Formats: sequence, C-alpha cells, structure tokens
Amino acid sequence: MKVNGFFPRWIALCLTILSAVTLASCGADHPSNLLPQDDEDQRIVNLFSPMEKTDPDAENTARSAADLTVAMAEDKLGVTVAYRTYTAEDYQDKSYDDVALERARSDMDDLYLLNPDIILKLGMEGKLLDLSDIDSAKNLRDIIRIANTVDGKLVAIPQEVVAYGLFVNKGMFDQYGLALPETPEDFLECCRVFKENGIETPVGANRWWLETFVLAQAYADLYNGGNTEAEIAALNSGEARYSDYMRPGFEFLKELMDRGYIDAEKASVSEAIEGEGPDFLAQKTPIVMAYWGAANTETAYGKTDFEMQVIGFPSSRGQMPVMPMTGLAVGAEAAHKEDALQVLNVMLSDEALQIYSETNRVISPSKNVKVDCVPALKPLNDRIEEGIYVLGSNAGMRVEQWGNTCLIVRELLAGASVEECMAAFDRLQDETLAK
Repeated sequence: MKVNGFFPRWIALCLTILSAVTLASCGADHPSNLLPQDDEDQRIVNLFSPMEKTDPDAENTARSAADLTVAMAEDKLGVTVAYRTYTAEDYQDKSYDDVALERARSDMDDLYLLNPDIILKLGMEGKLLDLSDIDSAKNLRDIIRIANTVDGKLVAIPQEVVAYGLFVNKGMFDQYGLALPETPEDFLECCRVFKENGIETPVGANRWWLETFVLAQAYADLYNGGNTEAEIAALNSGEARYSDYMRPGFEFLKELMDRGYIDAEKASVSEAIEGEGPDFLAQKTPIVMAYWGAANTETAYGKTDFEMQVIGFPSSRGQMPVMPMTGLAVGAEAAHKEDALQVLNVMLSDEALQIYSETNRVISPSKNVKVDCVPALKPLNDRIEEGIYVLGSNAGMRVEQWGNTCLIVRELLAGASVEECMAAFDRLQDETLAK
C-alpha cells in the first residue's frame, strides 16, 4: 500500500469522523453521487475533500471549524459549496491521494484539499492555479509560501499550520532526574536511563511518524542556517544528495531500534496513536510523537493523568518542531475557477481564519492571527514563534519529503540497513531529476 501522505495521519486523528489512518478502500466510484447543476442561476463550487459536511448532531470541532469558513464564503458570495467526498467504500484499493490526483488531472472539481506530495505533482504539471494574487495571500506567514510554492507559483494554502513534536510525560523525566532532551545524544541518554530502570520501551512509535526524527536532524541546518535557498537549489540540481542529509537521522533511528528503545516490529504494524497511545496514557512509556492537535482533544492526548509537555525533536540545533503542509488549491482548468478563487479568498481571510484557529486552537497560516495554545504546547509553540523549525514538506524540493521518507523509514523497520535506505534515496533523487 502506498503511503497516503499527510491526511491519513493527521485528519484521521484530529477529525474523529475519519477512523482509518491509511484511508484504505473497498468499493467503486459512484459518479451518480455528483450534484446536478441544472439551475443556471445557481453558482456552485465543487470541493473535493476527505470529509462530508458535519452532521449537526455530531461532535467534531475540527470539521465544524472548516464548515464555518465555508458557510461564511457561501453567505458573502451567494454561492453553494458542494462537497465531493472521498469515502473508503467508493474506491477500490485507491488512497485519497490516488483519487485526488485523478480528479484534479481530469478537472472534475474546482477546489481540492491536498497532501504535500500531490501539491508538488499537480503544481509541476501546471494543474493548479497560482494563488499569489488573492487578497488573503498577502497575510501569509513566510513558511506557507516556502512550503507551497512550485516553479515560482503559490499553488496551495492551508487553513492551519500543523506542527509535530514529542509528547513527553514530564513526571517520568523528573522521577529519574532527567532534563528534557535537546540533542540526539541527550535523547539516547534519557532512553538509556529509562531502559535501565525497567521501562521496557521508552519510545512509543507507529508506522507513520518516525520520519519526524529523521527530518528534524536532516534539515535543522538547512532551514535555520541562513542558506536555505542555495541548499535546496543544490538538491534540486543533484549537486547535493538527499542521502547525505538523511544519513544521521537513519543512523539515529537504527541505534534506537538496536538498543530496544523502539520496538521496530510493533511500530511497523501500528497505526498512529492506536498502537502507542494506550501505553503512553497508562504511563508505561514516557515518549511518543504526534501532531499539535492531539494535545487539544480528549480523543488523543488532550486529557492525561500526568503533566504532559510537547517539545521539538532532538537535533543539532536543539528541540526542533517538524511542520508538514497540506493545502487548499484551485484547479487551473476548473469549470468554476473564478467563483472558487473567491470562495478560497473568503475561507483564508483573517476573519475566517480567526474563527477557524480559535475553534481548533491551532497555528494560523496568517501572520495576523494569534491564538493562545494549551500549556502543554507552549514549549513547541515558543520554538515556532522564534522561527525555529524544519519543514516536513516543501513543494520547492523536487523530491517529495514527507511520504517518501516515511516509506524508506518503513524499510528500516522491516530490516533494511542504513546503507540500503540511503541507496533508496539516491535512486529516488536520480529518477526524479531524470524526468
């Protein structure tokens, strides 16, 4: 099964209506579900996303927040946003990414909610409109422009900035006199102490998110060393090798596995939070990794019986948040692209994003919108506000990062050597640049 990008790991957890992290599938496409547009006076914008509109009686804060911004656009513009929804039963053995790619290439919809690898592919194919000139784009944080610009065009904009970090049981660290780790060496020492004191598996892991350790170490200097554009240009030309950046992170993961700090066998078959969550909540393991929103909801880690803190991943530059990007995009040949652009402009306005961010308690893509975070998230948020982070996805890199790194980490979990994993990155880079 191909990795499904970012939605299956984030939305499936942060939105309770999606229960399958991988968005696995079992059915056939039903075009009869499409809404008719016989009324010439009715302005309809088609939005393809993983989700239906919220059931009014269902508790789903994250989905409700997005619906509020859609409703705002409908009211202001006099249009109807029709949801074209991916559901598992509608597609046989196709991920959300597969279906989104097919639909966008066939100009079936107007607006799309896309994972980073699909943003990159469609952007390079010229299938997405440049959003640089819409009014709401003027207020974006620089990180959004960097992550979602392809060939000089801003092709997607998210409604929130998702940050990944380490969720730690502060009390367990205090019990053994351990400071929260800053560097890979600090992290290994903490794991050693936990292991020697009877904690069988210090790090709870799953098959989706271990790439966060790798990306934090690989790109700490690239994004925070003042030479970002030149380093990315060297990678895109082939002058620099992704494998050279990735090697320290893979060596670190291999050491965690070899020392028994991560259970590779369990991680390779565990879904996010379902696999490691119970042990973390039961205080059997002190460290897990998750996304920002998991600290806000009682369905994940928002309500623990201990003091939890969310910190960045260990790196040469200290605790490092990892931030992948999804995005809303407009099809370049969309049937209703002008209306779609107007809808998107309203949904991404500071007014709409303030409502969205306050409802979800998340980081806004607008530099003008600030929302207080829960105390557990303050260490991670402080780093982000200081401008210290790495991008887990960057459409300006010709080789997609988030999904590909996840796949190669899985090879490591399955027994591949670090050298074999580095060879996989080299092949991927060579194949991509040869196209």
